[in-house]
Parts: sequence; C-alpha cells; structure tokens
Amino acid sequence: MGSGLSAAGPVSSPFSPIMADQKERTFIAIKPDGVQRGLIGEIIKRFEQKGFKLVAMKMVHPCQDLLQQHYADLKEKPFFPSLIEYMSSGPVVAMVWEGKGAVKTGRVMLGETDPANSKPGTIRGDFCIVVDRNIIHGSDSVESAKKEISLWFKDDELVLYTPCAHAWLY
Repeated sequence: MGSGLSAAGPVSSPFSPIMADQKERTFIAIKPDGVQRGLIGEIIKRFEQKGFKLVAMKMVHPCQDLLQQHYADLKEKPFFPSLIEYMSSGPVVAMVWEGKGAVKTGRVMLGETDPANSKPGTIRGDFCIVVDRNIIHGSDSVESAKKEISLWFKDDELVLYTPCAHAWLY
C-alpha cells in the first residue's frame, strides 16, 4: 500500500508522512575559519554519522547584506560590525540537515558559543579556542532555522528524498 498504512496499522518508512517529525530541518554554516582550516569533511562526517540527512549544501562567499539579514537580531551588539567583517572574510559552507530533533541535537553537537565552555566531543570543544573564531553556526530554534534556510537557499536547492526505483550502486 502506498499510503503508509497496512492492514496492521501504520507502516514505518523514512518516506512515510507518519514520520513527519523526522523531517525537522536545521541550518548549519561552517564559518570562514572552519573552511580555511580544512574542517568541512570532519564536520559533515559528524552530522552524517549522527544520522542526519544532508538536503542542501553550497560554498559561498556571503555578501554583507545577506549577513546583516542573517544576524539582524545581533545588530545592536557592540561586536556586530566585527562579526559581519569576519563572516564576509572568506567562503562559508552553508548546509541544511534534516532529521528528528535536528535543531536541538545540532546545537548540542556544536557545543557552546564560547569554545572555552564547550565539552570535548563537541565540534567547538574539539576544534577551537576563542569565541570570535568558533568555526560553525547552527540554528537555535525551528523558527530561526526556517528563516535562515530561506535566506541562504532557494526552495529548488533543497533535495527531497523520495524512494528510488533503482537499487543503490556501490
């Protein structure tokens, strides 16, 4: 049956509408220092190993206008100008990850904003020491994830996972 239901009840499938809670998305960006240090593969590996699906990714050199929109909630902070300068100083890897609890779990995987307070095993705890070079950004709520994803990606850039009629090739 294609409806996600069987005679015995709901069918558990990653493509079933019943699994909608597994479709939560978060925005993750590897900042210029993370890109410069060659940490892209390690960061992607951690999210894949956790079980999240990568639904969009691109390397971009963000303009100041995009960054000012992205960090609009920090506009009144004294560090705002240096944050925009830092984030526009080099390429950023923007990504959308999908899965159950993607926002909350993603934030745990990143560690604290201040790497000095991050536990070993987190991305910031393992790879950085100072708060103004903390290598990665992650959405802090489902609402901010939706806003950030729409800022960085067009709808047609997001991959929709659907069942494939062909067997996987290895």
